[in-house]
Amino acid sequence: DAQQQAETLAALKITRPEKVAVFCPGAEYGPAKRWPAKHLASLAETLSQRGYQLWLLGSTKDRAIAEAIIAQATSVSPGGLLNLCGTTSLAQAIDLIAAAAFVVCNDSGLMHVAAALGRPLIAVYGSSSPGFTPPLSEQAQVISLGLTCSPCFKRDCPLGHLDCLNQLTPDRVLAACPPSVNEETS
Repeated sequence: DAQQQAETLAALKITRPEKVAVFCPGAEYGPAKRWPAKHLASLAETLSQRGYQLWLLGSTKDRAIAEAIIAQATSVSPGGLLNLCGTTSLAQAIDLIAAAAFVVCNDSGLMHVAAALGRPLIAVYGSSSPGFTPPLSEQAQVISLGLTCSPCFKRDCPLGHLDCLNQLTPDRVLAACPPSVNEETS
């Protein structure tokens, strides 16, 4: 609720921006379930230009990918991307997701949290299948290329190319964002 969100923001010393989106860049299962940092960085740059601050959430293991996103999102102003991976409790991550306008994430535990909270959600699938692990929410948009090699259900791409994720462009994910995100430039 709003009080819990305010307490979490105060505990983390975060001022709630007018517009915030959450990225959950990790996936415990392995790299074949993680949308590339370069794509998240590109999406972050576009969203930043549209006035969004971005909070990166995940475990301590996800800090490195979050730092890679920040390093590659060169046009995002300082403070526009906040790496909170490994710095929040699960309860705090839930509060931050609940405060977001929308969430972009891989097939992961935090994807299911965002779905349970009813947040607008763009769920990116690579080696896994939304037929087996879908986000259970009418607010979720599932993005998957459906290539002949996917879903393979592997931790690492057995073909060495990760086309199921590399070819899934930031523009396609942006188009799946809530209409208000894309209407701002129309």
